[in-house]
Amino acid sequence: MAQLNTQLVHGDPSARTDATGAVNPPIYNSSTYSFTSVDAMPRWDYARSGNPTRDFLEAQIAQLEHGTRGFAFASGLAAIHAVLSIFKPGDRIVVGSNIYGGTYSLFNEHFQRWGLLSTPVDTQDGDALARAIHGDTRDVPSARAVYVETLTNPLLQVNDIAQIARIAHASGAIVIVDNTFVTPLLQQPLDLGADIVIHSATKYLAGHSDVIAGLAVVRDEDLAARVYYAQNRLGGVLPPAECDAVRRGIQTLALRLERQQENALAVARWLDANPYVRDVHYPGLHGEAVAGKGLRGSGGVLSFEVDPVLDPADILDNLHVFRLAVSLGAVESLAELPARMTHFELPREERLKVGITDGLVRLSIGIEDVRDLIDDLESAFGLAVHHAHTLSFALAGE
Repeated sequence: MAQLNTQLVHGDPSARTDATGAVNPPIYNSSTYSFTSVDAMPRWDYARSGNPTRDFLEAQIAQLEHGTRGFAFASGLAAIHAVLSIFKPGDRIVVGSNIYGGTYSLFNEHFQRWGLLSTPVDTQDGDALARAIHGDTRDVPSARAVYVETLTNPLLQVNDIAQIARIAHASGAIVIVDNTFVTPLLQQPLDLGADIVIHSATKYLAGHSDVIAGLAVVRDEDLAARVYYAQNRLGGVLPPAECDAVRRGIQTLALRLERQQENALAVARWLDANPYVRDVHYPGLHGEAVAGKGLRGSGGVLSFEVDPVLDPADILDNLHVFRLAVSLGAVESLAELPARMTHFELPREERLKVGITDGLVRLSIGIEDVRDLIDDLESAFGLAVHHAHTLSFALAGE
């Protein structure tokens, strides 16, 4: 079997269907396919059910994540929606207490209306996780699944997937892992005991802020049948051109992520030494947090707490190399304020419970020259400090 970096470039050779010898798999822009006869059972009949371009990407992500089968969706949330739809009303899922705002909304607004129960828990605490999974047999059913992020968003806590899987499987629950922040290059959760892996392929896998996509990979054929049913019947599939855009992005993933991690560590160290920064959340600052939990790196996202004497908006509004935007994982560096942007769906009291304060800033580090990124931050901090001092003097003079 080819090594991982080679698989990123070439995909799964068995998934190629074109006989022309083209180096790149073709984009099949066809909504329907002809039958050779009424009794025929062709591999493809209607593009919602399957498409050769999508099949190639799905086979590639299954190969990269060491899974049985992969699925491509129109967005990361579409992938999460399809996976959660395999459960039935009355089922309960234990959910990491620190998750992406859109995922929080799916659990607590959409699926709650259909009777799917969820229980938040600190997945860093094995005992609390075991209790949450077990439930109370009289009133609270045992959980059917545990849903976690490899690195939590936006606090970058490292989840020990192997430990979580052992605890969950002991009670008969499956484990669903959002692996977006690290990609299969840095961790393959199925190898650590997870049952389903999800990616917002919009982020690192596509890598260029030009496509919205979601991927899911399953461990076994039973889960494959259930997720495929949801994909086919709900219909949130990824179109052929977008499938090809993700495939092209995956080809350069290793090169991009290597630079992004180098830059992220340098930026994290600069922030850690900044007197106007209270806490920096980046696993790479503390290697032991990564090494013992199955990760081969820390990714390119970090967050930090701005000292209360500064308004975080004064920093963000004065960045020029960093773009003020949601999302992450692309070649350009992005900055955002989770409380007002990516996690606005969470009520403020819920945000504060898990540590997402009003002064928390999240950075997605790109592949630019790191000196320009640090200069940009230094300039923005300088302007924020000047504004804070000016405001302080004005208030003192009143």
